[in-house]
Amino acid sequence: METTDMKTRLKSLPSVDEMLKGPDGRNWLSLYPRRFVLKGIREHIESLRSAIRKGGSPETDPASISRGIECLIQGYVAPSLRAAINATGVVLHTNLGRAPLSEAALKGVVEISKGYSNLEYNLEEGKRGKRYAHLRELIKEITGAPDATVVNNNAAAVLLALSSLAKGKEVIVSRGELVEIGGSFRVPDVMAQSGAVLREVGTTNKTHLRDYERAICDETALILKVHQSNYRITGFTSDVSVEELVALGGKNSIPVMFDLGSGCLFDLRTRGVGSEPVVREVVQTGVDLVTFSGDKLLGGPQAGIAAGKPQVIEKMNQNPLARALRIDKMTLAALQATFFAYADEEKAQTEIPTLRMLLESPESIRERAGRLASGIRAKEGIFIEVVEDFSEAGGGSLPGVSLRTFCVSVRSKNLLSPNRMEEKLRTGSPPVIARIKEDALVLDARTIADDEVQTVAERLNGILQ
Repeated sequence: METTDMKTRLKSLPSVDEMLKGPDGRNWLSLYPRRFVLKGIREHIESLRSAIRKGGSPETDPASISRGIECLIQGYVAPSLRAAINATGVVLHTNLGRAPLSEAALKGVVEISKGYSNLEYNLEEGKRGKRYAHLRELIKEITGAPDATVVNNNAAAVLLALSSLAKGKEVIVSRGELVEIGGSFRVPDVMAQSGAVLREVGTTNKTHLRDYERAICDETALILKVHQSNYRITGFTSDVSVEELVALGGKNSIPVMFDLGSGCLFDLRTRGVGSEPVVREVVQTGVDLVTFSGDKLLGGPQAGIAAGKPQVIEKMNQNPLARALRIDKMTLAALQATFFAYADEEKAQTEIPTLRMLLESPESIRERAGRLASGIRAKEGIFIEVVEDFSEAGGGSLPGVSLRTFCVSVRSKNLLSPNRMEEKLRTGSPPVIARIKEDALVLDARTIADDEVQTVAERLNGILQ
């Protein structure tokens, strides 16, 4: 029941129209869309009314009301998708957008996006052209494949390939390769969606060539091999090489497809990083089709690349699904610039951020960690040190590979818990995503760019002071 005091306080609240026509309202209308200004005013005043009716004592002076409304309006107009600083050490962090693009890729996106382009126009002939003509020859050059096409991610490339080559027919896959990729998408589910029929062979830990041979029948349309790009089975194991499957497929006139997943164009093995096969090597086995991601080890935008024999690629391009899964002009521009970088592997190591972070020397990382630690102002009860640790590739790539790194460890004695520091960094501007280890806030310098060091230090100083 409303008391006299409650009624008086409710009546003292300004109306929506008063706020809108007042000096603050006019200022907000000059800065923000009217719909969000109205929404902010209505919701804040209603929240004050609700609090008063419940017996609360919210601040109702004009300045406090204006601050509350403006805070709401700014929240409405602020984009939820924001740039963040990755201090986790996970290079291809799926939740943080995986591979950051190179300067050349970013420049290509801006150039193509700010105006018109010859996306599907043949300048030489003056008539309609093909979208993937801008990428086809380049991918062929870098991978050594006879032909290639592109869709919006690797799962889509697998879906399109299975639908084009094996719809209504059987696809032979080793039981140990029926993997689940990010977002709970599983190979059997993708296969079912494509209309292909799964034919499992072997066991979880061992599959032999004879298992494939016995499974071949009149209904067999494809032999599929799935690379262990995001998992490892160790111990008493065996599998069948792609070379053996290619020979078996050739003998029985059955195409062989290899889903590489991550897709590595640079031989990381020569730098002591993992044992990931290079796409060009896989193509040279004579496999009919290889599929891989654009935004993992390749270091480009999200895309799915399919490289292989012309008759296979033609079937995929003719599939109605191809249009639904195609990439846009921005992705095409970024992918084109990324593939161009691989024409010179020495340049690729420095120009493509993913490669640069994966291959950076521990000494270089330690130097950056030292600069970050030096930028954090010392205070009584705050303990800052550079510590050795391990990073990882992430993004379902290079499983089991640990990358030696250096981090800045921040401990606070009786002031701020590491969880509270992590939360403040994460929810501030710009967001800094760190990790917690052994009761300390840990910032991995591997994934912090040189031009982000000062920003991270300033964010920490603001929290610690």
